[in-house]
Amino acid sequence: MSGGTPIGGGYMRQRHSQGYASSGDDVEDDACSRPIYQSPSSSRSRTWVEIVENLLWISSVIFIMYYGDRRSNFIYLLWHDDRIKRIPLYVGLIGVGLNILFFFYTSIIAWGLRKSTEKWDASSTPALPFITVIGLLSFCLFCFALWPIWSFLTLPLVFTLFMACMVIMPYVFVGTLKKQIDSFRKD
Repeated sequence: MSGGTPIGGGYMRQRHSQGYASSGDDVEDDACSRPIYQSPSSSRSRTWVEIVENLLWISSVIFIMYYGDRRSNFIYLLWHDDRIKRIPLYVGLIGVGLNILFFFYTSIIAWGLRKSTEKWDASSTPALPFITVIGLLSFCLFCFALWPIWSFLTLPLVFTLFMACMVIMPYVFVGTLKKQIDSFRKD
C-alpha cells in the first residue's frame, strides 16, 4: 500500500482505502514504516558560539560552587553559614521545586498531545504567568537570603546559577522524555 498522500511536507493517512471500508479488519498500511519527522529546532546542530556560551555558563557555576566565599564552597555555605536568612532561602527553594513540577507536568501533557498546534494552546499557556511569578519571587527571595554574604554580587551570582540551570535542563529532561522511534503504531 502507499504511504499516504503528501500534504504540506508530511503524509496524511488515507482511511478511505479498501482495508478500512470493506470488512472492518485492520490492514497494515505501512504507517509505521514511514520516517518520523522531527521539528527543525531539535535536529538543528549548534554553532560553536552557542557551545562556547554554554561552556562559559557551566564553568562559571563550577567556579561559584567550588570557591564559594573563598573560605568554603557554596554547598557548605548553604548548609552551615549563619549569615544566610533561612526562611527566604527555603521558600525560594520551594518555589524552584514548584517550577520544576510545572515544567514536568506541562511537558508530559505536551508529549501526550498529537498536533503541534494543540501543544502550546492546551498545556503551557495557562501556567506561564504562574511559573513566571513564582520564578521572579524565588529569584528575589534567593537574593534576599544570600545578600549578607555576597552583597551586590548576589544578583549576578543568582542569575548565573539560573542560566546554568537553563543550559543543563534540556539535556536532563529531553533524554528522559524522548519517545521511542522503533515502536509500532496501533491504530
